[in-house]
Amino acid sequence: MAVTEPVAPAVAKPTSANDPLGIADQIKAKYPDAVDSVSAQGIVIKSDRLVDVARYLHDAPGLSYDYLNNVTSVDWPDRFEVVYHVSSISRGGAPLTLKVNAKREEPVVPSLVPVYRGADFQEREVYDMMGIRFSGHPSLRRILLWDGFEGYPLRKDYHEPYYEEEHKPFGTRWDQGHHVIAEDRNPWHDNVQYPAEFDATTYKPPRDTVRTVDVENASGTRLRTDRIVLNIGPQHPSTHGVLRLKTMIDGETLVSVEPVVGYLHRNHEKIGERNTYLQNMPYTDRLDYVTSMSNNMGYAIAVEKLMGIKVPERAEYIRVIMAELTRIISHFMALGFTYSDLGAFFTPALYGLEERELILDLFEAASGSRMMCNYMRFGGLARDVPDDFVPNCKYLVDERLPHVIDEFETYLVHNELFNARARHIGVLPRDLAINYSAAGPVLRGSGVKYDLRKADPYSIYNRFEFDIPTGTIGDVYDRFVVRIQEMRESARIIKQALEKLPAGEIMTGKKNYQVRVPKGEAYGHVENPKGELGYYVVSDGSPNPYRYHVRSPSFINLTSLNEMAVGQKVADLIAALGSLDVVMGEVDR
Repeated sequence: MAVTEPVAPAVAKPTSANDPLGIADQIKAKYPDAVDSVSAQGIVIKSDRLVDVARYLHDAPGLSYDYLNNVTSVDWPDRFEVVYHVSSISRGGAPLTLKVNAKREEPVVPSLVPVYRGADFQEREVYDMMGIRFSGHPSLRRILLWDGFEGYPLRKDYHEPYYEEEHKPFGTRWDQGHHVIAEDRNPWHDNVQYPAEFDATTYKPPRDTVRTVDVENASGTRLRTDRIVLNIGPQHPSTHGVLRLKTMIDGETLVSVEPVVGYLHRNHEKIGERNTYLQNMPYTDRLDYVTSMSNNMGYAIAVEKLMGIKVPERAEYIRVIMAELTRIISHFMALGFTYSDLGAFFTPALYGLEERELILDLFEAASGSRMMCNYMRFGGLARDVPDDFVPNCKYLVDERLPHVIDEFETYLVHNELFNARARHIGVLPRDLAINYSAAGPVLRGSGVKYDLRKADPYSIYNRFEFDIPTGTIGDVYDRFVVRIQEMRESARIIKQALEKLPAGEIMTGKKNYQVRVPKGEAYGHVENPKGELGYYVVSDGSPNPYRYHVRSPSFINLTSLNEMAVGQKVADLIAALGSLDVVMGEVDR
């Protein structure tokens, strides 16, 4: 394999509308005491002015930062830092970074839910994992862990059960090849933190109050309804994995829906901060396990921003091909399983899976794996594609896939029963889709023409011609049709990439099992099949990330489920959830 030496990328001048220095000047003109400091890394806002500044950025003409991309936090030795990334839907460009500092003892910052409803679940996650409270949050409580969990796992002083060392590779792994596993060296009861005064032998978990209708309240001709709590999941085929929907119903009508998540939580981000940078690559495969190639790409882009390296042309084209093939297989599965949720037991899903298998053949040929591909590397790819990859891929996008996509549209979109179950169901209006930080087909299904491949182009997407499909009213039908149309656009991109695919290197520099990343921070985001997948990475110059955060589109898209479902029937909730296309590995992380 040929290699080239690392070349620093050309430094692009920041877009004036998104330049932190210019934005900070406008904030100071409006609120002279609001800005603590400003740099290329973002604007540090004083805590007591955060809501005012956020509302100003959201509402002011010419700014219109109406979309909250991401909320996360960093544990520094002397303080906690809450980090926000906000964008303008109409203007696009790289997100603007806002930061707020909080003291280490009982950290509190104002909630931004009154400005951005998409902050709801994200602020709860920060509270759950880092212990930062958000004053004014409508329902601040843990979200990934149970309410009695002791400690805050993403703090630097937190040691998980079977803790060995702060960073990998662990020294115990190299003890003359005779490693004793942590479970044998550390008995479970010696390595678990329990809440104060907790007694496992007497503990009884709290139960939800469920109101029922007594027999005497029902007449022979009319059933008097009452509000009751109905749990759907987590062991239910229509909740797409271990997801629990805690619903309040009045008869068959939904009064409220609360997604309860975390059943699959494994503290992906803490593992990511223990790992070396490269060790995290296969872990990204296991977020949305349907879209491993795209997951790899987003993480690679974030770290490459910090390293300042340029990816070879051939590798860029192959990355785009892999990402768009991933979008096609993800949407095939989404369409098929939406029909399964509606009652068409597995037949459409199996047709979609058949096409997916052919694409997975290509992934296996290139990476050696069908699902957990672990294919991208910082500066390029793990290996080149084999000689028969291009002709096989051309056959799919030129001959087979267009025909199959047309069949899906004919038999699924124009199906009479589907239209009855999907039109005007699970409606998410345009303004609410933006405010809830919805992403991907959920956002575009509501008529928002926003796609990171055009709004904030990454890799070489600015070289390809493709359209951004959108819906009209944001119902289940619109989200379904958008995915059909996006598959056609993905095939269109792949055709162009295959025609222009150059020869040459697929890796900048030499392969190393460990890389040194310069000090700094970067937010890299890509347009994954489910929406914006973001990676926020902070480097302290060591071989391991100081902070590693994943902005999960499936997790944030769930925030708006209550908005889609209230006032509709229980059966409609299943259709609305299916149209979100969530994968719980990515939700719970």
